[in-house]
Amino acid sequence: MLNFIWAFMIFIGVVTGLLLGRTKEISDAVLASCVDSIELVITMMGAMCLWSGIMRVAEKAGLVNSLARLLKGVFRFLFPGIPKDHPANGAVAVSISADLLGLGSAATPLGIMAMKELSKANGNSPVASNAMVMFGVLNAVCIQLIPSTVLIIRQQAGSLNPSSILPNVWISSVASMMAGIIAAKLMERRDSL
Repeated sequence: MLNFIWAFMIFIGVVTGLLLGRTKEISDAVLASCVDSIELVITMMGAMCLWSGIMRVAEKAGLVNSLARLLKGVFRFLFPGIPKDHPANGAVAVSISADLLGLGSAATPLGIMAMKELSKANGNSPVASNAMVMFGVLNAVCIQLIPSTVLIIRQQAGSLNPSSILPNVWISSVASMMAGIIAAKLMERRDSL
């Protein structure tokens, strides 16, 4: 559906530009956006490689396990069905760490890895466990301390202060996370009654 909407908007924009005799502006905008998109992709790719590498080094250095131990009380509340020393705890910690750093694209493979581990903890059942649902909620709300992707895009767009949005990001991230956790816990409780 979204692809249809985008295609429709582009089609209407091009037709309107042609009807108004603005073919030069259309072709200039298309060519300029091609160059801008390539520059943005290269910049984003560099940032994603950097943060993915940092996360891999942190994992190899044992920082991920330390983070999982540090968050074990929080994890016990959020994911009560995961056994204490199950690899899913580390996988969830890595994925949430990537989300905290705002690494949307880099966090995706980590989230898939965490969901596979949660599925193993659930006995590979076709029905999602409460832990899988909670992880899906946390992954969707994507709480961010450092929204790297957004900061890079703002910098590339010429923002004078790309980090000026941080307080708003923190407030909205915490609010959406709390709403998601409350909703998931209420549904979890409802299902257990």
